[in-house]
Amino acid sequence: MPMKNIQLPDVDLAVFDCGNGRPLVLVHGFPMDHTLWNEQAAALGKHYRVIRPDLRGFGRSSTTPNKVTVNRWADDLAAMLDALAINVPIVLAGLSMGGYVAFQFFQTHRARLAGLILCDTKAEADTPSAAAARLETAERVQREGSQVLVETMLPRLLAPHTRQHRPDVVERLRQMILSGDPNGQAATLRGLAERPNFTPLLAKIDCPTLFIVGRQDIISPPDEMRAMSREIPGSKLVEIENAGHVSPLEAPQEVTAAMENFLRDGLGRS
Repeated sequence: MPMKNIQLPDVDLAVFDCGNGRPLVLVHGFPMDHTLWNEQAAALGKHYRVIRPDLRGFGRSSTTPNKVTVNRWADDLAAMLDALAINVPIVLAGLSMGGYVAFQFFQTHRARLAGLILCDTKAEADTPSAAAARLETAERVQREGSQVLVETMLPRLLAPHTRQHRPDVVERLRQMILSGDPNGQAATLRGLAERPNFTPLLAKIDCPTLFIVGRQDIISPPDEMRAMSREIPGSKLVEIENAGHVSPLEAPQEVTAAMENFLRDGLGRS
């Protein structure tokens, strides 16, 4: 799919844009890139305009040193929509870190949203110990490279079923992580360590919302995702068998079907 290079004042964003129809923006998690959503883009691009940015610091986008915050990513998405001349409300889907960006986008750019799809994510901020661990990992990544994230994160990102029976998925995710810029990964970790607590925002979310969670997700467990769904009036939740924290990659057909059903039937007049 053709890549568009969007030049913003302080970053070049790589954006993959295909299809026609209602705009659907797919935001990857950490430490991934737009290829996380390859299968969803191929299927949904037949009926929707599917836009997959590499967030600053990832994939083919340029890197901002030191620290990048969820506010910055959310504003990048708004600037991206302006550059693409998209003036109609979008559906915004985000996995994990992409979900944090989606919460922030709702908070600061509500008028641009028709709906939210929140995959394997959480609303809470880091605990002090989790934030400290992120900062320590950031320093290690800058010293030792992306392999640190493969060693520390990969076993927790994927379901046991995936690790045992889908070596192709394991390798694809491993290569995605290794191809990342350690400076961008470290800057992201520092920003994630100080992200706000979005839990009070949940009850204010007034657009159609779909939650998707892997039943074997140990980072954003189904119980936590169910609790978030209960806070958002009218939201839906779909649980994906044999998937962990990276459900679009581990169970692409099931995740695509859930998204398709929501896009077809769940948006109402938003």
